[in-house]
Amino acid sequence: MRTIRIHVDLSLAAGAEAALPAQAGEHVARVLRLAAGDPLTLFNGDGNDYAATITGIGKREVLVQVLDRQAVDRESPLRLTLAQGVARGEKMDLIVQKATELGVVRIAPLLTERAEVRLDAARAEKRLAHWRAVAASACEQCGRARLPEILPTQTLPAWLASLDGDAVLRLALLPEATASARALRPGSNGALLVVGPEGGLGERDVALLGEAGFNGLRLGPRILRTETAGLAALAALQALHGDF
Repeated sequence: MRTIRIHVDLSLAAGAEAALPAQAGEHVARVLRLAAGDPLTLFNGDGNDYAATITGIGKREVLVQVLDRQAVDRESPLRLTLAQGVARGEKMDLIVQKATELGVVRIAPLLTERAEVRLDAARAEKRLAHWRAVAASACEQCGRARLPEILPTQTLPAWLASLDGDAVLRLALLPEATASARALRPGSNGALLVVGPEGGLGERDVALLGEAGFNGLRLGPRILRTETAGLAALAALQALHGDF
């Protein structure tokens, strides 16, 4: 029987009773059509799964009883951050979803030199909430009990200025680069991976990345679309240096 996993923004503890948040309750009652007595698994991002049972479904709320807690360790030993030039429409949703499944610990949406997406403050906040929901849904599916951090959208220079001086491997996907994923030696701090938007990284972007200590990474002789490139690189890094 398939295990139903639901992400909830709640404090959870064995023995506690709780009402599911409205959106989660709607999904459980109206979409999944679960009923009182049905089991489900809850998680809130603290690294645990919580076995629970539905105790009641009303017009406006779904009540659950938390039974026990189980620690979940499905995080990759290779800590990967994807800094993605914001892509148009559903492409960005796909990138967030699949990067979450591939085990990234952080996603930084970036506005770069050739960005085709423009976000005002209100729209940027709405998109951030949406991407976080996409990541939570991906965690429900893939079994992760910790959500990747998704940062607010920012310009490439602002993001670079926020980086600390640790020894993390800094990489940027560049068609003209010569280094391959196989030749890399990520340390215990993992890696940062920068991927340009549809138009790729501009000359100013590449110069800024070079000044910040980023090395070029090449995925082979073919030019990949932005929604393919980062995911392919993440998969290669996980296969060569992570937990694949």
